[in-house]
Amino acid sequence: MKNRLCLLFVFLCYSIFAFGEGKKQQYDVAAYIWPAYHDDPRFKEINIFPEGKGEWEAIYKAKPKFEGHRQPRVPLWGYLDEADPKVQEKKIDIALEYGVNTFIFDWYWYDDKPFLERVLNEGFLKARNNEKMKFYLMWANHTQTGYLDPNEPDKSKVFWKGEVDFDIFDRFTDHVIKDYFMKPNYYRIDGMPVFAIYELSTFINGLGGMEEAKKALDHFRKKCVKAGLKGVHLQAILWHALPATLSGVPGDKSDTQDNTVKYLGFNSLTNYQWDHFVSINQDYASWGEKAISKYKEFSESFSIPYFPHVSIDWDNNPRFPGGPQPAVSNVTPQKFEKFLYKAKEFIDKHPDQTPLVTINAWNEWGEGSYLEPDTEFKYGFLEAVKKVFK
Repeated sequence: MKNRLCLLFVFLCYSIFAFGEGKKQQYDVAAYIWPAYHDDPRFKEINIFPEGKGEWEAIYKAKPKFEGHRQPRVPLWGYLDEADPKVQEKKIDIALEYGVNTFIFDWYWYDDKPFLERVLNEGFLKARNNEKMKFYLMWANHTQTGYLDPNEPDKSKVFWKGEVDFDIFDRFTDHVIKDYFMKPNYYRIDGMPVFAIYELSTFINGLGGMEEAKKALDHFRKKCVKAGLKGVHLQAILWHALPATLSGVPGDKSDTQDNTVKYLGFNSLTNYQWDHFVSINQDYASWGEKAISKYKEFSESFSIPYFPHVSIDWDNNPRFPGGPQPAVSNVTPQKFEKFLYKAKEFIDKHPDQTPLVTINAWNEWGEGSYLEPDTEFKYGFLEAVKKVFK
């Protein structure tokens, strides 16, 4: 009898450990990667960053422009070359230690050629530990303007247009399927690789309208299935507060964004940055509260899942050495942690969805929004992620 009771006790302990309430839910914490901190060969085409360090050149030259302005931001690890696989190995290990288990790479294709791919191809994918970290692509299909020129920033100066036609879309999706989707650590939802699109209106305009855009995406799905995949999970980046439509799209008869994403066959939505739908010239606490309050609206206004997003900051003054640009103020890791808890609460209330949260960003130093440690807050923002999600 005594032996049976002991065995029963051991079995119950194991059951609780393996299957019971004590097991912590696994969340997918995905941080955007801005892959501009290296010497990209196409910088020479547009005559920017001649010092060979990419956008670090703007970061270490930044100056404070008003009282209390947190500039320059100084990376605790120094100005590292992110196309170096050893650098990526360090970042992968630290990200995983603090609960970030997915990188979303901002991915570019201009004039039928890649831009800023070295961080992904030569850095991340050649890191010896890369398969520990999941990743996916967000096609940043905005027009590339002169805002990146630290000497003469000019948003009206166009380097490359973001629109692509069917043939170009067909060619680069071949590349995406072959070189990224087939990787074992490419992030999937329901078995399908996730591919996010930054500007739906630009995509639709480039293809020539809604019908043509749908044909291109349907063809993309068929190619994925032909390659042995279950399809592709298309994720739209949601910008403005509802009920905004995709204005400026030729032939768009959709009266809501939901009709647009349903027609095109998108599978989910998230945000890239809170500044896309909340005014930035305010305190971080109020900025975040206004953004978080949109979760319910975004979720209920669409027939596809919305994944919550949290932004860390907004201050793009390093890119504009002239007069002051609007910026968020009074950002702290403690306030950021509060909003992470709100995102977690939203995820827990939607158990039928993948437990995914997106964060801006891992390294958007040019916009002041980064998890990487700086000399002021050290590992504070990463500690917040670890406390909430790991």
